[in-house]
Amino acid sequence: MARILVGVCGGVAAYKALELVRLLTGEGHAVRVLQSENAQRFVGAASFAALSGAPVLVGEFDADSDRGAYPGEEPVAHHPIGHLELAARADLYVIAPATASTIARLALGAADNMITACALAADCPLLVAPAMNARMYDHPATQANLALLRTRGAHVVGPGAGRLASIGEQGVGRLAEPAEIARECARLLARAADLAGLRVLVTAGGTREPIDAVRFVGNSSSGRMGFALAEAAAARGADVDLVAANVQLATPAAAERTDVGTAAELAAACRERFARCDVLLMAAAVADFAPAQAQADKIKRAGRAALELTLTPTVDVLAELAPLRSDGQTLVGFAAEHGDGAIERAREKLAAKALDAIVVNDVSRADIGFDVAENEVTVIAARGPDVHVPRAAKRDVADAVLDAVIALRGGQ
Repeated sequence: MARILVGVCGGVAAYKALELVRLLTGEGHAVRVLQSENAQRFVGAASFAALSGAPVLVGEFDADSDRGAYPGEEPVAHHPIGHLELAARADLYVIAPATASTIARLALGAADNMITACALAADCPLLVAPAMNARMYDHPATQANLALLRTRGAHVVGPGAGRLASIGEQGVGRLAEPAEIARECARLLARAADLAGLRVLVTAGGTREPIDAVRFVGNSSSGRMGFALAEAAAARGADVDLVAANVQLATPAAAERTDVGTAAELAAACRERFARCDVLLMAAAVADFAPAQAQADKIKRAGRAALELTLTPTVDVLAELAPLRSDGQTLVGFAAEHGDGAIERAREKLAAKALDAIVVNDVSRADIGFDVAENEVTVIAARGPDVHVPRAAKRDVADAVLDAVIALRGGQ
């Protein structure tokens, strides 16, 4: 079973973390617990130690008698740095309850206590379960911090509504029930390696077709959705080839990146890598047309009443690759549609290009799509029901798309 690190912050809901640890250990997981100093005001360390079968750490300089080992493991011979060893060994890190203060520290990237230091050092999935007063939870700062954590790949189990700690207070802010958090832990652990052994080819960004030395025909794609797909696929065990068209984002960890500019360059990079991939996620926004002839220097404005451009179609990368597919390959297209009829137009593209699925979003909406942190999509499969993914952080949408890919491949 898995090694799960549980961080318990200071709040009345800390008592529910006892039940969470009990559930996780009951499922056979090896659990280590961290507490903030304030958490000990609500629940003593001895209770968590009894349930987990391991010492509880509070301060960064606490001596760990188990030397970073999880229950059932052999400790290392030396005395390791606590927050580094526990984080490095963890398969999942759960912070429950997560207070507004800790969420703010996580968003800032602070490492000023044991819980936040482990979050910064951990390579495993991070699950955050907020618990606080409704006004604190609804505050724009808290919501912005949670949104930022989601864009970085953190998973959030939202709080429930009902009676709160203060007498007479009602609203959203109650810690999710331990059983719900435990179910989310199981889901994340199942995802952790479900793409292991697969090579995923992801395209991202938008191509630019030169008019002259300084001008181009292009689009508004930032590459955020494609990069979220690459990051999520790598986190789930895949070997990732990322072909990025004019993207100014940091390369996701463990992805092998190739930068391109034009549709022709993107097509060439995909042709080179297509035969070895198991899954193609064509998230790049490829320009449909390019100037028939680009001028080598800058076109001068002086003396011109107008400038006419002749545009010719670019290569249709997906349509070109589809006939080359081999058994076992899964091809997924992306369609940025505008306004009414988006689903119908996407379904036509799905059939015309012989894809396994197409992911469609409506870029007429300002709150999703190009160069924003969130997206809302519908995954249309050639066989099987459509899957609607409600508005969420692009990393969450990426995981939902990959869930659909796993389903398309029959769970392999």
